[in-house]
Amino acid sequence: MDPVARPARAPGAAVRAGRAAPSGRDTHCPYCALQCGMTLTPAQDGGPDGAASPPVVVAPREFPTNKGGLCQKGWTSASLLTASDRLTAPLVRDRTVDGAGVVTRGELRPATWDEALDRVAASITAIQAESGRDAVAVFGGGGLTNEKAYALGKLARTVLRTANIDYNGRFCMASAAAGANRAFGADRGLPFPLADLAGAGAVLLLGSNLAETMPPSVQHLAGVRERGGLVVVDPRRSATAALTGPREGPPQGVHLQPVPGTDLAVLLALLHVVWAEGLADDEYLVARASGVEDVRRAVAAWWPERAETVCGVPADDLRRVGRLLAAASPAHGGRGAYVLTGRGVEQSTQGTATVTAAINLALALGLPGRTGSGYGAITGQGNGQGGREHGQKADQLPGYRTIDDPAARAHVAAVWGVDPASLPGPGRPAVELLRSLGTPGGPRALLVHGSNVLVSAPDATRVAERLDALDLLVVCDLVPSETVLRADVVLPVTQWAEEEGTMTSLEGRVIRRRQAVTPPGDVRSELWVFAELARRLGSTVPFPLDPAEVFDELARASAGGVADYSGLSHARLDADEVAGGPGLYWPVPATRPGGEAHPGTPRLFLDRFHTPDGRARMVAVDHVGPSDDLRPDAPVYLVTGRVLQHYQSGAQTRRVADLDRLVPGPFVEMHPILGFRLGIRDGDPVRLTSARGDVRAPARWSDDIRTDTVFMPFHWSGAESVNRITTDATDPISGMPEFKVCAVAVEPDRGVGADPHPGADAGFGRAFERSEEVVA
Repeated sequence: MDPVARPARAPGAAVRAGRAAPSGRDTHCPYCALQCGMTLTPAQDGGPDGAASPPVVVAPREFPTNKGGLCQKGWTSASLLTASDRLTAPLVRDRTVDGAGVVTRGELRPATWDEALDRVAASITAIQAESGRDAVAVFGGGGLTNEKAYALGKLARTVLRTANIDYNGRFCMASAAAGANRAFGADRGLPFPLADLAGAGAVLLLGSNLAETMPPSVQHLAGVRERGGLVVVDPRRSATAALTGPREGPPQGVHLQPVPGTDLAVLLALLHVVWAEGLADDEYLVARASGVEDVRRAVAAWWPERAETVCGVPADDLRRVGRLLAAASPAHGGRGAYVLTGRGVEQSTQGTATVTAAINLALALGLPGRTGSGYGAITGQGNGQGGREHGQKADQLPGYRTIDDPAARAHVAAVWGVDPASLPGPGRPAVELLRSLGTPGGPRALLVHGSNVLVSAPDATRVAERLDALDLLVVCDLVPSETVLRADVVLPVTQWAEEEGTMTSLEGRVIRRRQAVTPPGDVRSELWVFAELARRLGSTVPFPLDPAEVFDELARASAGGVADYSGLSHARLDADEVAGGPGLYWPVPATRPGGEAHPGTPRLFLDRFHTPDGRARMVAVDHVGPSDDLRPDAPVYLVTGRVLQHYQSGAQTRRVADLDRLVPGPFVEMHPILGFRLGIRDGDPVRLTSARGDVRAPARWSDDIRTDTVFMPFHWSGAESVNRITTDATDPISGMPEFKVCAVAVEPDRGVGADPHPGADAGFGRAFERSEEVVA
């Protein structure tokens, strides 16, 4: 058997390392959950092996989510295959101990696979012998294929037998998942095809900047914009908010610009309007929801004038939006309406409550479980949906089963061939897990797969301290990310175009990732890494190397679960695509009652919700506000987010020259009025200080942001990492950290040679040009 576990190809399809297959391969973009369809064909001028030019040419292809479009990240994605600092061999770091017991960590040096894996296995064995199974932890990622995410969870539970596994999806979809599971009994980001949005009369979008994070998706909003029904809630006039129409001109919707951290108050007020004005779908609520009266009583206290004093959105605008959504709803003869949430409202200590309020609003309008209407959460990471379904989360087993359910444990244990009693229980969610590293009683070793926690986690300075306190840090990656550079053992693994597998898009569509080039150097598949570690640790649990075989096992493990993939296989997915089929959305049980193949479930909840009684649960919630609110020493809100050219921690996109040239570093977006008041000109160096530290970046003036708020993107590291100052306070239900809002002091950074007299600059006059439009 090939030790690299490369997938089988048709005869004559073998290619040299780093070279493209002789014919084009249809696959999907390596970045966000839109999973745009693309075709990779061999480059005609690729040059010899080792040349910097990519071995393949990227071309968009017609696919329902991207409709033949790609964003800048997708167009340049082939550059990742020839990154100049690509990891191509294992690396290890030696430690020495002097007579006083002081440990000195050496530099990373090349090693063989045997040396690297033997070191990992020996260290894990020694640590667990001394401190127990849970002394070893695992941290996964939402970019791993379904096969790798499944195998990683299996490795943690059957070989390491540790409860301590979680993943960076805890920073992404945890609040949306908690809210959807509580209300509907199932969490699929969009429980309907993305293309359904095109026919809607209204779409309420909270906390998502689709136009920059997944640009091809905005094509699906064209119809609702033409009908004037797009409503965007964002403290910035983002590229997506601008889609509601020009400041002066015919509107294509409404932009609500609330105080950061008050989106929940906006939703409570909208729901108040719906009930106070008799706009709710009472017939639907009687038939399909419970908890209605508790919610009705709770929102009675949130009349629009009161909400305005909290969120800053005019009461008339709140009434206008409530009526607009109701007019578009089926109960009032409208074309349909959708309520959609994103990280901007979910990454909060009241994220689950905010998602719950959004679902309550959708239910009151009679939207979920109806074709052409609904509630959904916009998944961010490429496999953020599939990654949370098959065992990376601290409390889950494959198929979206809960790990403390005896029946679930018995089913999955039977597939794995182990005793259910040997499976660990629930572990610590991501932030708590990272806080515990290297502490008394906490994990002493951490295995990281598909995540750059040193940049992506909140309060990053403390994360660095915890990583350095470990006895063993093992990182699997394709480039030397910031987390890699702190590791004791680095294992180079395949990336998107070098591997076979499946991903699950933001709409629950299971799709095929296909190999177009072979990996360079001594790079291995993570499936091979898992199998080798299991063997070295003395486990007899089988770990297949063929991704198709791993998927078949995943399908059996998921059978009967909420996320049932048992009717799927690589072969069936391939055949559906070749035939131009509609795609396959989970759940896809093995067969239908009549014995024929199940067609998949594009739209969930049409007949019943996935709760014991089939009814959706409405839950009363109330607004509390951000954990780190304004105070005299931190009088400005900081909000964070993405820019179009970069993705996640930037470990990949910062290595793409075309993208890095367009946006080479972070910035602090602020309103000119705030800049004038603080003596900061456009382009001046700025220091932001929170209770956790400070960060520096140049100012960027914009009248698209509130005067009490600054914005900074999070794709950079070190002194430019905004997550050094974000709070790691978490939602009590989902465990999601409050990335999106905290209080900061904003001041000129005089230490970088700034003009000591910025107020003399005539450009400050621009601060007042549009002051009448500012949301105070």
